[in-house]
Amino acid sequence: MVKIISRDYYIKKISPFIGKNLIKVIIGQRRVGKSYFLLQLVNLFKEDNDVNIIYINKESVKFKEIKNYIDLLQYIEKNVIMNKDNKIFIDEIQDINDFEKALRSLQADEEYDIYCSGSNADLLSGELATFLSGRYIEITIYPLSYNEFLHFFDLSDNNETYNKYIKYGGHPYLIHLELTDEVVFDYINNIYSTILLKDIVTRYSVRNIYFLENLVSFIADNIGSLVSAKKISDYLKSQDIKISTNVVLNYLTFLTNAFLVNRVKRENVEGKKIFEIGEKYYFNDIGLRNSISGYKVQDKAKILENVVYNHLISHGYKVTVGKLKDREIDFICKKNNEETYIQVAYKLDDESTINREYGNLLRIKNNYPKIVVSTDDFEGNTFKGITHFNIRKFLSEFE
Repeated sequence: MVKIISRDYYIKKISPFIGKNLIKVIIGQRRVGKSYFLLQLVNLFKEDNDVNIIYINKESVKFKEIKNYIDLLQYIEKNVIMNKDNKIFIDEIQDINDFEKALRSLQADEEYDIYCSGSNADLLSGELATFLSGRYIEITIYPLSYNEFLHFFDLSDNNETYNKYIKYGGHPYLIHLELTDEVVFDYINNIYSTILLKDIVTRYSVRNIYFLENLVSFIADNIGSLVSAKKISDYLKSQDIKISTNVVLNYLTFLTNAFLVNRVKRENVEGKKIFEIGEKYYFNDIGLRNSISGYKVQDKAKILENVVYNHLISHGYKVTVGKLKDREIDFICKKNNEETYIQVAYKLDDESTINREYGNLLRIKNNYPKIVVSTDDFEGNTFKGITHFNIRKFLSEFE
């Protein structure tokens, strides 16, 4: 029997849609816990005698005969029980050819409660998205948050635990492994290889795998830096790798669709304009980034920034990078029609750093909350209304 540790945050998010005639689409990077979340949902219903559960896991050889939408519909038809609440769960649905035709048919019947998962952000793209407009709900599963990491590993919040979290990241299966560099990074490297092969190379028929790997390494080394397709293309040319800007743009889209990295656009703080050129990239899981680029002391500031960003998006914030004339605001965070402005600094250990981080926020002329996050331990009053959070407190308390 597989032990399933509840991820209550996501159960709360999906609960209002259970039993409704909406397709529940669970998306996220491979190995972040989508399959276990579906099983967690199955456990909610399995004791109900009025419920019939139809569960399909495309990563299991048991379901290898389900290759296309016709196979899928036939399997479901064979396993439906009349006069019962038929709940359908399909894990890694993108491995079924033309799966969207089956979903469209099943949803039109209005007789099934449908849940499916996939490892690609464009899972519901094109014709299906148009046809099902307003008829599906999409929920993204992220690697473990810091509080989930503490819960999963039964650990206390302290510096040693925090250091493990920012080094190894939040893949749930780590609870079954010894938390050492050799063991963890071997496991994470296998995840990385699977993402590249299955979710990018195979899905998009990528031929230049060497360039793809170099692109990932470039992003890993440039977390928190403004980049563009042209900048990447120019850099590669300096390394005698000639790749056009359009190809770079395509490959960046492949990486974001596979949830390997997240693209963060820039926004003008005053005019709310979104800039089309220049953006930042952060890794969906910081442990995966560290397995690619190494966990180095000179990267501590960019790792911290990535960890803060991941916390924000996993808690439902829409995040952009702020531009205020010649100044930069690390993160503009929006949720429930409210905004929060955040600056991230590894240490506030000199006057120039303090003036820069607090000064940038003071230039924003509105009354929304403003926060500076660092690894410093001091607690005290706000500085002209700007709150300071130690990173551990931020990860534990900021929602």
